[in-house]
Amino acid sequence: MQVFNVQGMSCGHCVKAITNAIQGKDPAASVRVDLAAKEVGVESTLDADKIIEAINEEGYTVKLV
Repeated sequence: MQVFNVQGMSCGHCVKAITNAIQGKDPAASVRVDLAAKEVGVESTLDADKIIEAINEEGYTVKLV
């Protein structure tokens, strides 16, 4: 599982937006969001750069942990 620190997440809408963005690029991806820790865990065939790009496109600041 790849884990990313995502700044700017604060609610259920954020969780849905990030999940949809990642699954839009890999429909089989498993996404786990921890709002309190500001972390997103992803099981996917996508490389980290593609996941970061998908999250960035939703307006969040993200980096690989």
